[in-house]
Amino acid sequence: MIKVIRSVVAVVAGLMLTAGAVAGSNSVESINERLKPSGSVCIQGEECAAASGASASAASGPRSGEDIVGSYCAACHSVGVLGAPKIGDAADWAPRLDNGFDTVLANAIGGLNAMPPRGTCGDCTDEEISAAVEFMTK
Repeated sequence: MIKVIRSVVAVVAGLMLTAGAVAGSNSVESINERLKPSGSVCIQGEECAAASGASASAASGPRSGEDIVGSYCAACHSVGVLGAPKIGDAADWAPRLDNGFDTVLANAIGGLNAMPPRGTCGDCTDEEISAAVEFMTK
């Protein structure tokens, strides 16, 4: 009987500690900490403290087409995933280039079929995408 009483007391004490911990996590400071923004939006042309790292990389100049292809395009274009034209394969690119480079570039920027806009490089400029397409079509 004493063992049962000790067990009940231990369970009740544990529940009281848990309730205290939960109540403590609902303080105003705790709630504000959980609700604070996880990031911020910075609009081009406006000063933004959080974008200082991004502006430092942008200040170094545009990335080369080869860099863009290696980082973003090669996963699909190196092996022709879902019909993607392969890097450097003139036969794959010829029918696309028959419509003009500007059309190919517009498709790369806007996305086409299974390829998302900008080929997943959301921070690539139009010039960088153009350099990547030029690199892949050579």
